[in-house]
Amino acid sequence: MHHRHSYWKDKLKGSGCRLTLPRRVIFEVLNSTTKHLSAEDIYFMIHKKYPGIGLTTVYRTLDMMVRMGLVDKFDFGDGHSRYELLEAQDKQHHHHLICTKCGKVVDYTDFIKEEIALVKQTEEGLSKKYNFKINSHVTQFYGLCDKCKK
Repeated sequence: MHHRHSYWKDKLKGSGCRLTLPRRVIFEVLNSTTKHLSAEDIYFMIHKKYPGIGLTTVYRTLDMMVRMGLVDKFDFGDGHSRYELLEAQDKQHHHHLICTKCGKVVDYTDFIKEEIALVKQTEEGLSKKYNFKINSHVTQFYGLCDKCKK
């Protein structure tokens, strides 16, 4: 936690941004969970303790954090963007399995060999075709989880 916290503060400072109360509080919420939270989830979690931080501020702060590369923003198809704090430098890369019935999201890092090879090949092909330097990607698979399949 401490390593991530100082990394995050350094990254903000390096961009000329101050560690304001909303930024610190939102960082702490994202840092304390493995869930993919929406802006509304975050707002409701902090509202009692910090009534001065409005939903608009939460949205603005999250957008800024996404632009700075501190937070990932995902759309799981439920009409709400979800946010996840990026790890310091050595971020654990993962993909998502999303249940279209109950909304369960599974993060997985145990990629199959074929998936790694295909992603690498796809990135190389796209980079060449569009003369585009790819830094990262998001892979999401939609379907039914074990419970909903039954």
